[in-house]
Amino acid sequence: MSSSHAMPSSGYISPAEHHVVHSVQLTLRVLFGVVPIVAGLDKFTNFLANWTTYLNPLVLRIVPVSDYTFMHIVGVIEIIAGALTLAKPRIGGFIVMAWLIGIALQLLVWGRFLDIAVRDLVMALGGALTLSRLTQFTSEHHES
Repeated sequence: MSSSHAMPSSGYISPAEHHVVHSVQLTLRVLFGVVPIVAGLDKFTNFLANWTTYLNPLVLRIVPVSDYTFMHIVGVIEIIAGALTLAKPRIGGFIVMAWLIGIALQLLVWGRFLDIAVRDLVMALGGALTLSRLTQFTSEHHES
């Protein structure tokens, strides 16, 4: 079956399409910028969650620090990743994607919190990767 939808030429995006792409990219930029910053800050307060609960004990055998110290390091990395995503969404999106995949993998290897592992994989591939890929089609792509 053939499609009756006309395809725009490869170099042309209509203003309406550009608006949609830009607004989706901006939404993802804010989400994947702000949420890691909030989660990173919360590693110091445990207001939202007791983050050490989600840490595979194997990690602490590889990195010989306390669980709280490890979570503080994680918090700093998340804050940096979020700030980078806000400033440079194409690069930041790829970093947040890799970070979320890393979190999911340590949960999968542990065999616990599999629902969170799946959620993080979906956020990584459905959101952070999409942000990075969409950024090239927005006006910010020269900065990012």
